[in-house]
Amino acid sequence: MPVKQLRLAVLLSGSGRTLDNLLEWIATGRLAARVEMVVSSRADVRGVAIALRAGIPVHILPSAEKPLAAWSGEIFAACRESRPDLVVMAGFLHLLEIPVDFAGRVINIHPALLPAFGGQGFHGSRVHRAVLDRGCTVSGCTVHLVDNEYDHGRILVQKTVPVLRDDTADSLAARVFAAECTALPEAIQRIAAGTLP
Repeated sequence: MPVKQLRLAVLLSGSGRTLDNLLEWIATGRLAARVEMVVSSRADVRGVAIALRAGIPVHILPSAEKPLAAWSGEIFAACRESRPDLVVMAGFLHLLEIPVDFAGRVINIHPALLPAFGGQGFHGSRVHRAVLDRGCTVSGCTVHLVDNEYDHGRILVQKTVPVLRDDTADSLAARVFAAECTALPEAIQRIAAGTLP
């Protein structure tokens, strides 16, 4: 059966590496999706430049000390304009309240094997330092459904990578990001194909 092409809204806060990866997968025909719009919590980030260069509409919506419910409402109101099938948190470093009409349609990629090393404050190099400090022999990434708690929703896809004896937070981060680059497109593709349990 043909795979439905999913309409994506992408939320980001930084470099846009994950957005860049998704656009590459789409351009090479490996992912049946189209990024319809991007929401960034910051204006001065590379992710915004990547989106604009690709001709993708961008909304800049900083939290600016707004109440969580109000800010979440603004973000999902922007998303509704593009009628996405799926909202992808791609390096979006904020908690959101998920409205009823988006329940089960928001996913996140996290640079650890949830439920370990997740929750508020666990992002970027902090995650990888914690993995190394704990003495773990494996790490990886997790794609999960987003609910109203940090890194809490149902796990969809996980990929593991070895933790090497001489790893630094940076070297481990690079290996985990390489796994993220296949895990997130795989999860989106399986959602499109209806093959996730």
